Amino acid sequence: MPRELVAVAVKTPAIREYADAPLRAGEVRVWTQFGAPKHGTELHLYRGDSPFGDSHYDPEQRVFLAGAPPSGGFPRPLGNIAVGEVIEVGEGVQGVAVGDRVAGYGPLRETQRWAWGTPGAYPGARKMPATMTWQEAVCLDPATVALGGLRDGRVRIGDTVAVVGLGAIGLVAVQLAKLAGASFVAAIDPLPARRAVARETGADLVLDPSEVDAGWEIHRATGSGVDVALEISGNSHALHHAIRGLAFGGTVAMMAWYNETRGGLDFGREAHFNRPKLIFTRAESEPHDDHPRWNNRRQADAAWEILAAGKVNCAPIVSPIVPFAESAEAYREIDEHPERSVKLGVVF
Repeated sequence: MPRELVAVAVKTPAIREYADAPLRAGEVRVWTQFGAPKHGTELHLYRGDSPFGDSHYDPEQRVFLAGAPPSGGFPRPLGNIAVGEVIEVGEGVQGVAVGDRVAGYGPLRETQRWAWGTPGAYPGARKMPATMTWQEAVCLDPATVALGGLRDGRVRIGDTVAVVGLGAIGLVAVQLAKLAGASFVAAIDPLPARRAVARETGADLVLDPSEVDAGWEIHRATGSGVDVALEISGNSHALHHAIRGLAFGGTVAMMAWYNETRGGLDFGREAHFNRPKLIFTRAESEPHDDHPRWNNRRQADAAWEILAAGKVNCAPIVSPIVPFAESAEAYREIDEHPERSVKLGVVF
């Protein structure tokens, strides 16, 4: 039987066997070759510290209400994007054949069963160009989120930008900001390995907020503060410095999924005097600001095109890379020792 990586309980990853279901019409089966988890949202769910730990979201009223699912959300599949080879094609499928290399949203498991070719479907499975690397493909989710943050934050040619939090989303955002025409990009993170990748991939200024006053250093480098700060860490101290580093009337795009803010954020300082705009941005939340022209699918398609064209250097972002047999311990490691990883890659 094939195997998969799951969280059997809070902070308890394990590899287990599963039964693979027969294909339905319009589906393909893929043998997974590579995969990657999502270090932000997915880790919140893995740790049990998200709002879904003790409540649920009412999509009609758009509020959280008391009461979590009876199971607590476990066992929970782990993983975000998978890359592999088509091994079976269901009835009615067109445009893909056995042997094609494809990618899509899927857990860290040895096979994927994906719908194929549904018009307008999101997020959808995609055929990979011959020149596209698996590291570029597994960066689809961070690239989609980063693109949404830049669009919602209204990053324009000539703008100065700060990226606060250098996980995969932040490191892609550094590069997308440059592609969008930003004249200056500062990258801020306390973890040395992530700062090193930011330097390698084009950041103009790299700061360790545990060693310097990041907001002030941004002002010193730009003369007046940045036009846009992309806050991707979910840390209240980091949000404070994102606001502190803004020019008067600048924008903070809050891209992270925050927990309850407990210290470090003082709205009585720069926020009170410099009139920043704080925007909450989320790639999956529709309608988008530019509805109906832009939706989830168009944003993901645009991110895929950028990655497939090789415009984002993803090789240094996917690190470390481990065999699937070691994925449970590696997953535990990215939670307990984030300084040792940027974005975990898994080889099957």
